[in-house]
Amino acid sequence: MKDDVDRQYTLRVDVRANKHQIRQAVEELFPKVKVASVNTSRMNGKTKRARTRVAGRTSDWKKAVITLKEGEIELL
Repeated sequence: MKDDVDRQYTLRVDVRANKHQIRQAVEELFPKVKVASVNTSRMNGKTKRARTRVAGRTSDWKKAVITLKEGEIELL
């Protein structure tokens, strides 16, 4: 399991992007890298307030955890 963590990278992606699009984008940006899996999670925006009773809200966003295949180069 520890080996898997070393090959994982977390990215903030467009809410409308699906796993196939995320995989394609990463492999196009980094040609030497092959993606083993993509896990996504939708994160809800939070209510924010700044010294007043008027509350605003931050946008919803999507998080993608990308696991590279074994033996691939590191992104960073």
